[in-house]
Amino acid sequence: MRTEIIDSPDFSFLRLTFDEAGESVVSESGAMVSRDTAVEMKTNMRGSVGGALKRKVLGGESMFQNTFTSTAAGQHVVLAPAVEGDMREVHLSEGETWFLQRGSYVAHTGGVVIDTKWAGFKGFFGGAGLFLLKLSGPGTLFYCGYGALREIELNGEEYVVDNEHVVGFTEHLQYKVEKFAGYKGLFFSGEGLVTRFQGTGKVILQTRNPSSLAAFMQPYRPTKNDD
Repeated sequence: MRTEIIDSPDFSFLRLTFDEAGESVVSESGAMVSRDTAVEMKTNMRGSVGGALKRKVLGGESMFQNTFTSTAAGQHVVLAPAVEGDMREVHLSEGETWFLQRGSYVAHTGGVVIDTKWAGFKGFFGGAGLFLLKLSGPGTLFYCGYGALREIELNGEEYVVDNEHVVGFTEHLQYKVEKFAGYKGLFFSGEGLVTRFQGTGKVILQTRNPSSLAAFMQPYRPTKNDD
């Protein structure tokens, strides 16, 4: 299977070209842009009903996923995330685990297992919710972010990130959410809460965040006139 991420980082989408019949890719519901007519598509719940409900209620993802399977070499399918921005792919080895915030998962190939992880109450204040998506290999994972994506490699040092810019991180990193420069910084700096990472691994960042967009658009929203 050949993969190509096109029009990155602004309005990226993923084109997968199958090398032989029987190859398949699993995507989040609603991610398909186009496909060859002979590519078979099946919609189902991956795993048990309980696992699908966990992804929906706790992880913020759809209960259902689509599986696209080729019937001949050369066929293709095109996928895109819900938000405008960048996409990346990462090859997960057996047992390798990444954590993503809700909405960042797009698709996967191979035996990637999707679960949820309790992030603790620190996750509740972190913008990603109480739960994170837990994705374990082997297989290839495709994920997205709002704006461009950047991976930060840590080798034991600490690194502080604005919570709204965190897309995900690798398994062995420790993290804690804290106020930016105390309560004064929390309310007056414009930064709010930050996450302090430490250890060896990767942190994935997005260059834009939805909260800033919502704040920017608020003055332009139509308001009801009671007169």
